[in-house]
Amino acid sequence: MLLADEPTGNLDTAHGDDVMRLLRTINAEGTTVVMVTHSPAHAAQASRTLHLLDGRIVVDALQAA
Repeated sequence: MLLADEPTGNLDTAHGDDVMRLLRTINAEGTTVVMVTHSPAHAAQASRTLHLLDGRIVVDALQAA
């Protein structure tokens, strides 16, 4: 399991895209990736997203494959 807290937060777009490609690759190889992000574009690349409000899950969504 890899925990990634805002892994693209301080990166320019190109380097952020590189990090997301790496995360998708290691996930495809079998590693569970838990990522925290404020980026809707990066969150949309996940197979599952949870949205929190005041410490509670308000959305639990599976993305279409």
